[in-house]
Amino acid sequence: MSDAPGKVTVRLPHALAEHVGGARELTLDIDGPSSLADILDHLRRTAPAVGRRVQDETGAIRTFVNVYVGDDECRTLEGLDTTVQPGTVLYVIPSVAGGCG
Repeated sequence: MSDAPGKVTVRLPHALAEHVGGARELTLDIDGPSSLADILDHLRRTAPAVGRRVQDETGAIRTFVNVYVGDDECRTLEGLDTTVQPGTVLYVIPSVAGGCG
């Protein structure tokens, strides 16, 4: 496990990218291994409109949003306590719902 500073990439779907000028990918600087909670706090400071759509007022990930740390959904790991290494790619995927009208 490296303690070196680095970057984490956050990939966004179109619905969230429109809140950051269309960017489908954000790069966040981190000081080394960090908790997912710390990275999402950083995201809220960097891109508040996106942060509000990912987390609720208490800091919990909204129930209709999935956050993947690499290939694994964070809820199948350690949730907000999941350790994220520099170089990791996070994917934010809101649930899609609807039906026939």
